[in-house]
Amino acid sequence: MTARPEAPTKTYDFVGIGLGPFNLGLACLTEPIAELDGVFLDSKPDFEWHAGMFLDGAHLQTPFMSDLVTLADPTSPYSFLTYLKEKGRLYSFYIRENFYPLRVEYDDYCRWAANKLTNVRFSTTVTEVTYEDDRYVVRTQSGETFRARHLVLGTGTVPYVPQACQGLGGDFLHNAQYMHRKAELQSKKSITIVGSGQSAAEIYYELLSEIDVHGYDLNWVTRSPRFFPLEYTKLTLEMTSPDYIDYFRALPEETRYRLEKQQKGLFKGINSELIDSIFDLLYQKNVESGDRPVPTRLLTNSSLTSARYEDGSYTLGSHQDEQDKDFEIHTEGLVLATGYHYEPPVFLDPIRDRLRFDGHGRFDVARNYAIDVTGRGVFLQNAGVHTHSITSPDLGMGAYRNSYIIRELLGTEYYPVEKTIAFQEFAV
Repeated sequence: MTARPEAPTKTYDFVGIGLGPFNLGLACLTEPIAELDGVFLDSKPDFEWHAGMFLDGAHLQTPFMSDLVTLADPTSPYSFLTYLKEKGRLYSFYIRENFYPLRVEYDDYCRWAANKLTNVRFSTTVTEVTYEDDRYVVRTQSGETFRARHLVLGTGTVPYVPQACQGLGGDFLHNAQYMHRKAELQSKKSITIVGSGQSAAEIYYELLSEIDVHGYDLNWVTRSPRFFPLEYTKLTLEMTSPDYIDYFRALPEETRYRLEKQQKGLFKGINSELIDSIFDLLYQKNVESGDRPVPTRLLTNSSLTSARYEDGSYTLGSHQDEQDKDFEIHTEGLVLATGYHYEPPVFLDPIRDRLRFDGHGRFDVARNYAIDVTGRGVFLQNAGVHTHSITSPDLGMGAYRNSYIIRELLGTEYYPVEKTIAFQEFAV
């Protein structure tokens, strides 16, 4: 169910642009608040969350309580448990005793929530945002206009393509497209995966599982010094807390940028069980192959320095960093599991002078998630690892951030906003 178009003269309290899990959570949490009148716009025809990575058995790396609403309002009708109850799977989920929802299940849950809301509008592409008469004016491709006192940006991140592969021809793919093009990929004589995180590991494991069926050579190349596990110890998890945000946000900008690079293993590592499963599968495949080694290579410390495409094949120039040696890999299929990055939407260009940027040219995200010169006019979902550390992309912190943003929009606390939850002290 979608909201009916309003008259052009109407002024909303806020307009949310983009509908990923974070803005969808905000839509769920603001729906029952009579004092807030907002609308959410998204260019897609329906909710979609990483459909290209719906591998069999793939699950979230955060428990079900990191749903759209629970950590802000456990009684919300948009909780994951309510979804399970309506779907008739609550007892099955309980007996499963694995509180990490399947990735495809989480996507279906988000679709279920979106279909219940009256404040979301799909197939609505924003083309321009201006600031007129103390209001933000949002214009869409269809000619509609939405006026609002505030904006909440949830356009998300886009696939990152390394410099060496920009403008590269052929049919290489980012992991975001993997499931859509898996059959095409497996028709190749050789496949190379570039990347180090969970997505790279999931794709490698699946392609390794079917290597005998299709008969391709399989390479996995990463610039990381090892296939490192996601650090998931409980005192480390306390870094996804209001306490750590306060500490990190107060650090000097250069210190935050240095830590951003150092902390990638805290949210971009591989599930340790998957690492063990890959080793076990490699062992099994080599036992079954007898004297003939399984045609697969795992290469660490190897940075991609160049790439060219010719006659249906890629030549990847790489550098072994610790040995300081160059080498090449020849492959027909190429998968870039190289993550995502944030690009400020072009539709914000007319109000660029109202937005704050740091010394590195990225949004200067305030403690309250605002990025505008007033400090409470335009709010940003995600895209703040350089200001809010690993809490920025963490699904479990989405409800906290939305509670904070709602407090800023209302001027009063509607959902309790936690101040401190950690046992440890981050600052002296």
